[in-house]
Amino acid sequence: MKVYQFACRGFPGTPYKLERLYKYYANPHVPRRNRIVTYMLLSKLKDFTQRCNVALHNRTMTLLCSNPAYQDLVNPMQGLEDLSYAEKRHIPSHFLRVKDDGATALRVMRTPDPNLPFDLDQIA
Repeated sequence: MKVYQFACRGFPGTPYKLERLYKYYANPHVPRRNRIVTYMLLSKLKDFTQRCNVALHNRTMTLLCSNPAYQDLVNPMQGLEDLSYAEKRHIPSHFLRVKDDGATALRVMRTPDPNLPFDLDQIA
């Protein structure tokens, strides 16, 4: 999918890639499926940026917050058939963890602290 040329790891890492992704999203000649995926990426990044501590913003996040073009993204979904593109695959919050001795234990994931988004120990 061409969307991931602009967002290699799911989110655009530089302001240039953000601009390219937005132009791809705004292009009416792009297939609707790709526009839906692009919309989902941009809206998730926008949601994360708004919840994240401002001191942790990089240049891409700052541009996303300051440019009014990114504030009101129009959802390109037009009907029920488009919902299959937006199928959500949630990470389970309860899962069985296998210990070193072979026993299993129920592990519950905590909700990450938005002020410490890069602290992987809090969700590990």
